[in-house]
Amino acid sequence: MGPGPADVSPSTPTTEPLAEATAPLDDQRVVSYAEYGVSDGRPVVFLHGTPGSHLLGALFDDAARRNGVRLIAPDRPGYGRSTPWPGRTLRDTGTFVTAVLDHAGVSSAGAVGFSGGGPHALALAATHGGRVESVDIVAGATPPALEANTPAVRRVLATMAHRTPSLLSGLLRVQGWVARRASPAVVVSQYTTAEGVAELDDGVAELVRRDFAESVEGGQSGAVTEFRLLADTWDVPLERVGHPVRLWHGEKDTNVPVDAARGLADRLPDATMTTLRDADHLTSLLRSRSQILNERP
Repeated sequence: MGPGPADVSPSTPTTEPLAEATAPLDDQRVVSYAEYGVSDGRPVVFLHGTPGSHLLGALFDDAARRNGVRLIAPDRPGYGRSTPWPGRTLRDTGTFVTAVLDHAGVSSAGAVGFSGGGPHALALAATHGGRVESVDIVAGATPPALEANTPAVRRVLATMAHRTPSLLSGLLRVQGWVARRASPAVVVSQYTTAEGVAELDDGVAELVRRDFAESVEGGQSGAVTEFRLLADTWDVPLERVGHPVRLWHGEKDTNVPVDAARGLADRLPDATMTTLRDADHLTSLLRSRSQILNERP
């Protein structure tokens, strides 16, 4: 669990999806997804942050092409064009991810979860291990019990999600309106330090801005649901994650403290953790993406 250096420069142009589609979940609900990389490549599912959308998958496009990966990026329920599912919990992750895999004609795939997508990747592996080939968690959210000092912003969001969800929905709607009109730096500053903002090129900053706006533009159900469920006791047995898990975490991550990530690694049956020097929440994703998509031996 030693520290690791950055593997690539944290820059990339914005990239349009290779393909976009909608998978039926049941008679009334659908899950939308996008694909990046190469259409006939090794399948990997990318689970975006909270809030987030399929657009963030574009950060992996170049690395996916170099490594022969077909990156499948779903919008979780309540985000983008995916139907809301307000009562879902982490155990329901496998239901909508396997619906996407079935629609895409994929029997099994690697799973990559960023930030709030990390718990969803673990839930997928714990409940549908046969559909998972590998697990990578980048700056992943951790069980509440592992955090000695939960960041204040996350405490407020969780409280609002439980007690005043309509008020939180309105707040997110305003933030989405601002994100569409403000400088990308306004949005990026939620995920990185001042030094990190200066480190990003315009393409990355614009993509992060678009991702945030997309995540709340059609409604705020996905974010409100996840601020609640991630703050609750996770209903996923971590001991049932039967695959080796690689965790990638920035030592300067203020969104998810690195000590909590170490605690999560200790609770998993088989986990290794790479701590990225001088990386924060967003730059840890940018710096680890090529290594993540390298096929495991």
